[in-house]
Amino acid sequence: MDRKKIKKYSILGVLFFLPVAFLLMLYPSTNNYNKLDVVKENVLDLTNLSSVKNSEITLKDHITVLGFLGNDPESKIVEASNLKELVYNKFKGFKKFQIVILVSQQAKAQTKRLIQELNKYSEHKYWHFVYASESDMNKLFNSLRSSLRLDSNYATRGFFVIDKELNQRGRLDDRSKKEIERGDKVRPLTAYNASEVSIIKNKLAAEDMRVLLEEYRRSGRNKADSSNRRAKDLNPNQEAPNE
Repeated sequence: MDRKKIKKYSILGVLFFLPVAFLLMLYPSTNNYNKLDVVKENVLDLTNLSSVKNSEITLKDHITVLGFLGNDPESKIVEASNLKELVYNKFKGFKKFQIVILVSQQAKAQTKRLIQELNKYSEHKYWHFVYASESDMNKLFNSLRSSLRLDSNYATRGFFVIDKELNQRGRLDDRSKKEIERGDKVRPLTAYNASEVSIIKNKLAAEDMRVLLEEYRRSGRNKADSSNRRAKDLNPNQEAPNE
């Protein structure tokens, strides 16, 4: 066999086996894909509560970042701003994604000012402020898993991730590799402290929300193609239905 034929078959062999090798490399990572942990099931939904816009808001069938700002929402402007910049602005294009904040009826004026501050440059259509009594806030909060407590204003810096099936998501083990190697005690992450930029940016936005959305995409319940985006690429002024 002359050199030309040897060279030809060698090239064909490389072209054939290279894609196969690439797929074999991808196979372990595909099958070892980790879902975001369910840390608590059967979270209470919102019932008989109306939003500032007088619309009914539910948690079921949505991917929700849930917060409690209670009687003094303006005091949590830093937390709200972090959530806006690092989470809402990144994920607002995904269908069924929403942020829901519970506030009290007594805080209507404060809530209005906070909304105006958040909406300075654009309207936050999928960010809902919902009026709730102190009793309702307690009931919903107590259905969550958390080491936190609502303060005297029925507020907390911690924000919670609720999936479409009313499961609370988070991390059953939030230890770093070094902490695991040291044998540190298992530490869950059930709420994300919005006053800590590193937690909201690196854990909630960069990792956990993306993992959860990818989970729904892989299951076919939240496809990541253009037809499943709220804003249509070809016509940015036309809002896609929030199905």
